[in-house]
Amino acid sequence: MKAKLLLTTTLLFSLITIGFSQSATIRGVILDENNQPIEKVSIKAENSGTETNTNGFYSINIAANTDVSIELTHLSYKKIIITFNLKNGEEYEFNPVMSASIEQIAPVIVSSNKRKDVEGIITLNPEAIRKIPGANAGVENLLMTLPGVSNNNELSTQYSVRGGNYDENLVYVNDIEVYRPFLIRSGQQEGLSFVNTDLVQNVDFSAGGFQAKYGDKLSSVLDITYKNPYQFEVNADLSLLGASVSVENVSKDSKFSGIVGARYRDNSLLVNAKETETNFKPTFADIQGYFTYRFSDKFHLSFLGNASINKYDYEPRTRQTNFGTLTEPMALLVFYEGQEKDKYQTLFGSFKGSYFANKDLTLHFIASTYNTKEEEYFDILAQYRLGTVNGNIGDENLGEVEFSEGIGSQLTHGRNDLDALITTLQHKGDFKIDDNRIEWSVKYTNEDIRDRLVEWEVIDSAGFSVRPPRIPANEQPYEPYTGPLEPFQNVRATNATKIDRIQAYGQWSKRSTLGSSDVWYNAGVRVHNWSVKGDNIASSNQTVFSPRAQFTIKPNWDKDMLFRVATGLYYQPPFYRELRDEEGVIQPHVKAQKSLHLVLGNDYSFKMWDRPFKLTTEAYYKNLSDVNTYTLENVRIRYRANNNAKAYAYGLDMRLNGEFVPGTESWFSFGFLKTEENIDNRGYISRPTDQRLKFAALFQDYVPSVPNMKMYLNLVYNTGLPGGSPSYADPYEFQNRLPDYKRADLGLQYVLVDSNKRFKSGWKKPFKVLSFGVEIFNIFDVQNSITNTWVRDVNNKRQIAIPNYLTPRVFNVRTTMKF
Repeated sequence: MKAKLLLTTTLLFSLITIGFSQSATIRGVILDENNQPIEKVSIKAENSGTETNTNGFYSINIAANTDVSIELTHLSYKKIIITFNLKNGEEYEFNPVMSASIEQIAPVIVSSNKRKDVEGIITLNPEAIRKIPGANAGVENLLMTLPGVSNNNELSTQYSVRGGNYDENLVYVNDIEVYRPFLIRSGQQEGLSFVNTDLVQNVDFSAGGFQAKYGDKLSSVLDITYKNPYQFEVNADLSLLGASVSVENVSKDSKFSGIVGARYRDNSLLVNAKETETNFKPTFADIQGYFTYRFSDKFHLSFLGNASINKYDYEPRTRQTNFGTLTEPMALLVFYEGQEKDKYQTLFGSFKGSYFANKDLTLHFIASTYNTKEEEYFDILAQYRLGTVNGNIGDENLGEVEFSEGIGSQLTHGRNDLDALITTLQHKGDFKIDDNRIEWSVKYTNEDIRDRLVEWEVIDSAGFSVRPPRIPANEQPYEPYTGPLEPFQNVRATNATKIDRIQAYGQWSKRSTLGSSDVWYNAGVRVHNWSVKGDNIASSNQTVFSPRAQFTIKPNWDKDMLFRVATGLYYQPPFYRELRDEEGVIQPHVKAQKSLHLVLGNDYSFKMWDRPFKLTTEAYYKNLSDVNTYTLENVRIRYRANNNAKAYAYGLDMRLNGEFVPGTESWFSFGFLKTEENIDNRGYISRPTDQRLKFAALFQDYVPSVPNMKMYLNLVYNTGLPGGSPSYADPYEFQNRLPDYKRADLGLQYVLVDSNKRFKSGWKKPFKVLSFGVEIFNIFDVQNSITNTWVRDVNNKRQIAIPNYLTPRVFNVRTTMKF
């Protein structure tokens, strides 16, 4: 009751507060025709102004969500006037060249509000990413509040989009595709996302119907751009979950710039709050750097590097899970022996050369390599009792297990090793002709993966070693089996696989008019050829073509409306894990999964309470064939590698965002999804990611009488996913669902120093930003579950689903600072 009152009160005062003006930042370097920085260029914007330093750098704040003219003047150069229309909190880089011999730049409006809307891309504010609370704070944490994006596991950074699985999402950082470890089975093993939010400058996301340039996946694209620093700056973030620090700077001649970030994370605060008592020793750490050297105004060379090491030592002790109903309460008691030791070590490096031939032609050359070495070792004996619980209120044995319905043990063993080296060479081009834009690329990728899987599981129930339920039928414990003992599960495989890929795309886009309406066209095609070879497998070579198109129209209406339609034939050629079947054996002839997309979208921009708002609506349909079916256990996906199904997905996504509180951006999301698959023509059943309903909200606020006290609220409600099935079981016989996922995370932050409140003396003088706060994860202490553990009942031989619960309410302390 108190929690509900807290939430209601928070929302009420949020809606009646008044606040600060909105602003955006424009920064960059001004050069002359010889690519030399110009000092003391005057930059004026309405009532504010500044000038460039000795390096030609400048930074100026302007009003957001309105047209603002910027005037650049210097005694020796022609004046430049340009108009901007930027979002609240956006940082835009503008690097003009001033000339003494030509006329000034013709007036043009640079508007970030509409630039991505026509493409159906959502742009997220990096500052919101850094501030919003969550058990796994970062870009992925903010994605969970968008419609169509789901994840019922706060310990994981993986997400599914519109019915797709975790492997169907593309992630780019500065045009370079990035990867995640292969062997991770549980969200609590993940540690850190690749994306370091301290380094992020821009975040674009598309949930479907994306352009040909974005690659071959079935579900989504996350396109990250890292910063190009313009001054010296240090950022630090400290909490009970870990720490991060970043340093950025630029050389005196403005040719070299770099930013370096280091992170450390310890999930003990979250894992120790779960129902399983453990000795837990995690070490999740990484260091990233992004460096750029400007050889000239025409050629820039940049390097992106990452080194990470995740160690996960896990020694479970005991666990008691209460479940069932009020009239029939039950409990599972488990006593553990053994431990798990995992290590994931990754190295990544890439060079990108950019040649700006002229204002219309840009060429990029990219070379990257990714190496991951992964070890997953475990030997855990679990001895369990399944029984009824004393539910008599007032009884001294309330909550104790009084009668055991199932007694047994489970021994799991694993010795899994993987070494993967992925090397990529790519050329990209961008050419503008009047209102036309042509983009192209050619890319070669070599994947060399060496993998050893040794996993087995032995189950003992009431004194009988349970065999796998294959023919002959397993009738234990009623009819003892006299043959040799056999593990319930046994996966043993050694693979040395090489995959060569050649990818290319070409696309055309154009802005034009149709009558009195503005229109935008985009059409493109991708081609993807891949060959698979390896020890003791037959070689395979396949090719697919993926045509895609988009059309956007903005009618000349009084209301600010924009309509989009996108369609295309999307393929997902199999990555290594999709080639590996349930026995760990590589199947080289697995086909690319195919999906026909149709997306209809509408943006309605309007003003309410004299503040800007936007309602985005998208309806979508996917028809999938050659589906590679899989089972989902926590975050581990095991494919059947046989393309034996067809599927569909359709739904509706809605998002209302705007300034519910002046000076802050918040949004509310709604999503409806239905996705089913038909395996071997047996009829349609729910896919593992069939997330029917989704409601989410991201809300920012402050206390009117104490404006330095900020509040950040992250709400998610997802209806339950299919609960899975026991090993070897027929999924058609197990279509029960997990309980609904409900979560609310709250962050309270007191700001001592920010851009509006700086100090010229005292201990606060060195700080540009300084704040302290607390975070409450899962403030309503909801028992969410991610998967089921299946336990046999010896009385009637049934298998009972025992929920694996996620984290309860957890408190965290956090401070952020910038120098």
